[in-house]
Amino acid sequence: MCGITGWVSFDRDLRSEATALDAMTETMACRGPDDRGTWAEGPAALGHRRLAIIDLPGGRQPMSETTPAGTVALVYSGEAYNFTELRADLTARGHRFTTDSDTEVVLRGYLEWGDAVAERLNGMYAFAVWDGRHDKLVMIRDRMGIKPFYYYPTPDGVLFGSEPKAILANPLARRRVTLDGLRELFTFVKTPGHAVWDGMREVEPGTVVTVDRGGLRARAYWRLETRPHPDDRDTTIATVRSLLDDIVRRQLVADVPRCTLLSGGLDSSAMTALAARQLAEHGEKVRSFAVDFVGQTDRFVADELRATPDTPYVHDVARAADTDHQDIVLDAQSLADPEVRARVLRARDLPMGFGDMDASLYLLFRSIRDHSTVALSGESADEVFGGYLQFFDEDARRADTFPWLVRFVRDFGDDGDVIRADLAQALDLPAYVADGYRTAVSGIRRLDGESDFEYRMRQICFLHLTRFVRVLLDRKDRMSMAVGLEVRVPFCDHRLVEYVYNTPWALKSFDGREKSLLREATADLLPKSVYDRVKSPYPSTQDPAYASALQGHVKDLLTRPDHPVFELVDRERVRQAAHRDTPVSTQAERRGLEKTLDLAVWLDLYRPEIVTG
Repeated sequence: MCGITGWVSFDRDLRSEATALDAMTETMACRGPDDRGTWAEGPAALGHRRLAIIDLPGGRQPMSETTPAGTVALVYSGEAYNFTELRADLTARGHRFTTDSDTEVVLRGYLEWGDAVAERLNGMYAFAVWDGRHDKLVMIRDRMGIKPFYYYPTPDGVLFGSEPKAILANPLARRRVTLDGLRELFTFVKTPGHAVWDGMREVEPGTVVTVDRGGLRARAYWRLETRPHPDDRDTTIATVRSLLDDIVRRQLVADVPRCTLLSGGLDSSAMTALAARQLAEHGEKVRSFAVDFVGQTDRFVADELRATPDTPYVHDVARAADTDHQDIVLDAQSLADPEVRARVLRARDLPMGFGDMDASLYLLFRSIRDHSTVALSGESADEVFGGYLQFFDEDARRADTFPWLVRFVRDFGDDGDVIRADLAQALDLPAYVADGYRTAVSGIRRLDGESDFEYRMRQICFLHLTRFVRVLLDRKDRMSMAVGLEVRVPFCDHRLVEYVYNTPWALKSFDGREKSLLREATADLLPKSVYDRVKSPYPSTQDPAYASALQGHVKDLLTRPDHPVFELVDRERVRQAAHRDTPVSTQAERRGLEKTLDLAVWLDLYRPEIVTG
């Protein structure tokens, strides 16, 4: 796992631009604390920061191969979980390896198959190849978008990086956000390819982007396709279990300490139990970590989102799977710490407004990094197997919009509530969301004979797997890589995603509950308490001291009337929430304060040019 960056300029020799390349590369230091490297030749320059996971001494980058027709150089971030099989195939084809790293497998795979190497990879990855044989840059991203990848076209080439901050470190990139970027910030829709920063784009998941003297072009090498599902219930359950066994086994491979993230929910519990069983075959014990808040279990109050606290279920799984477990317990002061907020904003590059859930994830990962370098997560199982409340909410099912927005507005309020009225009118967020929704559902193929209900549920599953999940994957990647922790997501294996996506909803929920297939496929591994537990989202603190701290920070912000945040948010609405005699009590009010503070810190850190005209 690493941070990559680079620059292609067909009108200059970039060997003279070492200062700019170094600046771009150093923004990725948190993603790669173990090593750094740069490479430049003619119109191409590549930078790399390394987090060593496999072949610690041999996987240095940029990695290059000199051929009679020119040099081929690679910068690579991620993991190819099938690199052993690919290495054997390439060896049989005459390739000779000098390292044991998966990076060299990807490089030699490109030399053998060109950009079609992407179709042979199983894993999470974002990599760029400068092909000096043809004077072209090839950028490739994994199928599900697990690893981030951005690019910024220039008049004579392109800038690229794992994160926007790497691109923004180059003087050619403007720190500019227009109305369209603000629309993306204030909606929860994750438009494919959109990067918020004006002029910047994402390499879309499952896509190859090629840049040469003729310009830039993209092709999709993978899409989520509709196919018939011929298997009955028992076969489907057995196939899911077989896939999970193989996926977890592959993703446990590392030359560094690894662990699991355990929440006490079905997803992380199943994944942890599988890992524990597999490691036990080799006489090893899995380490597991969970986040908790001071006093939360004892003082927990059930609400519409969370019926139970996590910790009792976490401990049930840790005992049943015999893990080496540790709770990371956080207090309200840590969650509201302005320095933590600043670190989160630096990691994310954007004010996404997840508040204490971002802060707690960052602090959890920072603590884990003292013990492990690789963690397995249950992220994305809800999207794959149908676990969220909106999958079962009739209003969300019927709504002519992204289904999670129905629940989101009901439970957390609308991001647009905090925006100044004149800006809200200019943004017209309802129209932006409606346009995005129509585009998102337009290409979903309906099977012959598929009922209206089954087709609607197919649409809902598709939207979660191509829009919603990418927000959470980006969050997970940014918070973990900010502390140099690699988080793997077994439930995003494309084989599992394809198989379960095409399973009819009647099978996905055959017992009338969420994630029926996953529950039955792993029933032999789960404590009864977890097997019976109702879905509970990622935890959020209930401590009123956290809300009081938010109000205090916003009061401090209000003493700076010229702060540019008040060009975006409604000062009076914010003032009323901050000066209440008691801590804000609703999720909507708290989220409004969090969003305001995030925007303010982002504006201070990045000083973007905001164009609203």
